Amino acid sequence: MSHIISRRVPVPDERFDYLCEYFKPVSKVPAFLNVVDIAGLVKGASEGQGLGNAFLSHISACDAIFHLCRVFEDDDVTHVEGDINPVRDLDIISEELRLKDEETLMKNLEKLERTVLRGGDKKLKPEYDTLSKIKGVLVDEKKHIRFGDWDAKDIEVLNRYLFLTSKPTIYLVNLSEKDYIKKKNKWLIKIKEWVDKNDPGALIIPFSGGFEHKLMEEYEDPSLRKKHLEEIGVGSALDKIIVQGYKALQLEYFFTSGPDEVKAWTIQKGTKAPQAAGRIHTDFEKGFIMAEVMKFIDFKEEGSEASCKAAGKYRQQGRNYVVEDGDIIFFKFNAGAGLKDAKKK
Repeated sequence: MSHIISRRVPVPDERFDYLCEYFKPVSKVPAFLNVVDIAGLVKGASEGQGLGNAFLSHISACDAIFHLCRVFEDDDVTHVEGDINPVRDLDIISEELRLKDEETLMKNLEKLERTVLRGGDKKLKPEYDTLSKIKGVLVDEKKHIRFGDWDAKDIEVLNRYLFLTSKPTIYLVNLSEKDYIKKKNKWLIKIKEWVDKNDPGALIIPFSGGFEHKLMEEYEDPSLRKKHLEEIGVGSALDKIIVQGYKALQLEYFFTSGPDEVKAWTIQKGTKAPQAAGRIHTDFEKGFIMAEVMKFIDFKEEGSEASCKAAGKYRQQGRNYVVEDGDIIFFKFNAGAGLKDAKKK
C-alpha cells in the first residue's frame, strides 16, 4: 500500500471568482498547488529507520514543506513516540532532515575532493567551493541550509542538489476541533518559541484536521458550509494553507479572460512578459510583440475593458515588463516566428 498521496488543489482567489462571474466563460481554469502527503517520518529516518529513505526521497522532489505538528490527544490515534510533545517532534524531524542533507553533502564533497584537490580539475573547483561553504553551515554550525548567505553561483549549485533543508517551510499545527474553535492550546506558545528560535520568520498556521474533515462531510454545499461557519464564528484554515503554500514557492499568476475561458497562468515572481507569454505557448514567447495589460483592481473599478482604455488604464508593455500578480493580459505575437526558428535549425 502506498504511503504517498498526491493532490492537485485549486488555489482560492476572489479575483478569479470575480472574472468568472463577469465573463461567465465556457471554461474556468484556476491556479493549482500540487500537495504531496508524506506520512511516517520517524527518528532515525536519515539512517533508514521506518520507511525513512523512501519518504526523504519524496521530500527531495518537492519545492517546499508543510511541516505538520500534532498537538491533539486521541487514544484511537497512536503516536510513534508514545505521547504528544510537538516540540520534541519538531526537533526530531528538523534534525533528521539536516542529517540526511549532511549524508548527501559529504558523499558528494568526498567525490569532488578526489577530482578537484587530487586530480586538479579546475572546472569543478567552483562547485567544490560551494559545497565546502555549505558544509560550514550544515555540518559545522548544524544549521539548515536556507539560513546560509548564498550568492548566485552558490544557488546554481544548490538547485542541482535539491537539499531538504534548503526548502521553505510552513508549520501547520493540528489541533483538536474543540481547541481550534476555542483558539487555545497549551502547545501553541511553545511551538512559536521553537519556530522563532530555529526558523525565524517562518509561518505558523493552526488548523484542525478533524474539524475540516467534519465540515466537508456534513456541509457539502459551500453556501451551507459558509452559513455554518458564520454561526459558530470560526473559519476554515484550508484556503489560507493553500494560498500561503503557493506564496512560499515564490509563485504568482496572471489572467487571460474572456467568454471562452478564464484562466490563471502560474509564473515565478519576477517573470518578464515574453516568458509569461511562453507559459501559454512557446510560439508566444518566440514571436512576442507586446503585452496589453490591465490591473485587476482597475478592471474591477472601471467595470469593463473599454472603460479601462478610456481611463488610460489599459497599457501596452514591451519585453522588459515584469508581470505582476493578478495582471489581466492579452499577448500580441508574430505567428510566423516559431516557423522561422524551425527553418534556421
